[in-house]
Amino acid sequence: MTSDPRRGLPSVDAILMALPGVPRSGPGRTLATGAAREVLAQARADALQGAAASVEELASRTLSALEQRHAPSLVKVVNASGVILQTNLGRAPLGRAALAAMADAGAYSNLEFDLPSGTRGSRHDHVREAIRLATGAEDGLVVNNNAAALFMVLQVFGQGRQVIVSRGQAVEIGGGFRIPDVLRQSGAQLVEVGTTNRTYASDYDAAITADTAAILRVHPSNFQVVGFTAEPSLDELAEVARTKGVLLIDDLGSGCLVETRAYGLVHEPTVQESLSAGAHLALFSGDKLLGGPQCGIIAGRGELVAELRRHPLARALRVDKVTIAALNATLMQYVAGGQDTGVPVWEMLRRDPAALRRRARRWARAAGEAGAIVSSTTMVGGGSLPGQGVPTWCAEIRHSAGADALARGLREHQPPVIGRIENGSVLLDPRTVDPSEDRLVEAGVTRVLRQLAG
Repeated sequence: MTSDPRRGLPSVDAILMALPGVPRSGPGRTLATGAAREVLAQARADALQGAAASVEELASRTLSALEQRHAPSLVKVVNASGVILQTNLGRAPLGRAALAAMADAGAYSNLEFDLPSGTRGSRHDHVREAIRLATGAEDGLVVNNNAAALFMVLQVFGQGRQVIVSRGQAVEIGGGFRIPDVLRQSGAQLVEVGTTNRTYASDYDAAITADTAAILRVHPSNFQVVGFTAEPSLDELAEVARTKGVLLIDDLGSGCLVETRAYGLVHEPTVQESLSAGAHLALFSGDKLLGGPQCGIIAGRGELVAELRRHPLARALRVDKVTIAALNATLMQYVAGGQDTGVPVWEMLRRDPAALRRRARRWARAAGEAGAIVSSTTMVGGGSLPGQGVPTWCAEIRHSAGADALARGLREHQPPVIGRIENGSVLLDPRTVDPSEDRLVEAGVTRVLRQLAG
């Protein structure tokens, strides 16, 4: 009778004993045991094919499996996709000041401690002044994202009452986030006016009743309606709201604080313009055009923001200390006029085309005959300035293995390099890559092409 080759394999306990530092109990022991069992199961299958493995070899494989399991799933990537606010890659990259502030805040801090008096303080105080200085608002409040900001404002001021929205703005922003659903969940009653493509101030005026709490304007941050269209200006809506005694809430979405035409883009309504035109509250994101951490900012009339701050939702939706630190540092870049160098979103848009071409050429050279440079467009992305971009130069990598194989190989590089596929090639855009990361792109390109060559 032929002996079963699997009988010669060590037990799970033997493998664990050969591993250094494995806990005797607890989650660490459970994790190691699971890894050892998987390695041993594969070894048993291999043994039937004539392959042998020692306890030391199986312990080494188990250790490798454990290292993979312990590795964080959230990792740094190099964004060469040519989309500045790449939603899937975390939208806006943070500036140096914001990152430094986050590191400092990660230790003990005066988050809710008033240093002069030695008594309890409020976390909300740390960004109020920065919001006021950067936007011109009387007061400001920060919650965990702009969807939360909209929900909170509608529930606090619109619950059980009517909120008027243009039919063309009762939209889905993304990820199933629909304006009518948000109003419904907040307890406010949606009243749609106008048509999909044309709405007038008179439509809002005619719809206001004694049960109306507010007019809500939703900025179309990720879509465009062109052609036979009409919509009232914010000044017109402010006049209607003032005359009828209702609130005007402006959901700006992307939260721009600068004139985008100076960066070669179409004009994007700013928070300052919204408040100056008469919006009682302006709502916007922190991690889009603002260029800060993910959060939602509510800026506007002091008494309204104070009421929001007192509401129980303010605690449920509050942000943590590192978000506060990063947001404050980002806002102060605008206050100091340093956004072009201190906020990466605007620094990228300012990059010199000639320098971009030189960088793209170096990347293409790393690809040898597979590389070339092409003119292209860097898109803003992230639900901001739909369809808007600026000219750029890209390294174009083409290989007989196909663009999918190239892109996958770059994603598997450490750190992953994310490009985009266009016309059967992989394009790598230097505008969205910090110059300090150029060598990582070149190394990724060289490695992938070498692998594909066999």
